[in-house]
Amino acid sequence: MDKRPIGIMDSGLGGLSVIRIMNQQLPHEKLIFVGDQGHFPYGTRTQQDVCQLALNIGEFFKRQNVKMMIIACNTATAAALSTLQQKMPFPVIGMIAPGAKGALQQEHHDSVGVIGTASTIKNHAYEKALHQLDPDVLVVEKAAQPLVSIVEHGQTGTSLAKQTVDEQLTVFDQRPVETLILGCTHFPFLAAEIQQKLGKKVTLVDPAKEAVNSAEKWLISHDACNDAALLPQSQLYSTGDVKVLESGANQWLSNSNYTCAHLEL
Repeated sequence: MDKRPIGIMDSGLGGLSVIRIMNQQLPHEKLIFVGDQGHFPYGTRTQQDVCQLALNIGEFFKRQNVKMMIIACNTATAAALSTLQQKMPFPVIGMIAPGAKGALQQEHHDSVGVIGTASTIKNHAYEKALHQLDPDVLVVEKAAQPLVSIVEHGQTGTSLAKQTVDEQLTVFDQRPVETLILGCTHFPFLAAEIQQKLGKKVTLVDPAKEAVNSAEKWLISHDACNDAALLPQSQLYSTGDVKVLESGANQWLSNSNYTCAHLEL
């Protein structure tokens, strides 16, 4: 048993989708979350810039003595995963490889769509990961940066959210897919609007779920789960406006035990 916390980072509030799944699957794990809203958005920054920001958060997690780090950000995974894995003394799990694997495990996956930030799509991170696993899969990519702002501003479930999703996903009208990867941790909060746009026959894949599955397997295989009877209190930090973090946590992490605070890195 290992009672040390797990560190989770994101550029903003999207990483709360990972915490939501962690709380469901691994409720006894203590979590330390950093939403780097002070440098939001990552999706329009250079890879070098994003890598340095992720390294700064990794160093913070090192000081917090975490037992594992999850990069709950597809953009940061593409830019910094290999560097963090080399420099951090704990295992680091990203979103992209688990997400690609999860998509190809679906019953219908001859054509796979990917929506993500401008940076993730520009670098073809998912397309490369998918083709490494299955060279024959058809991949349709679409940058959907405006959807990130919808989530960050608490506008999910609104007519504006539906309108923006419909506008951003029009490419799939002409190039339909069987499975769609939600290639940004903000996007699961818009799953209802996305499913409505694409139809029930399209399977949505949340890489956060696949990443948490990977984390759980590692913890079990290394006898590193926290089996304490009491549910721990997680610590949520924002490098920006903590009130925005509190609002998102109150909306998406109901019945969870957490505190919110500002963090200077």
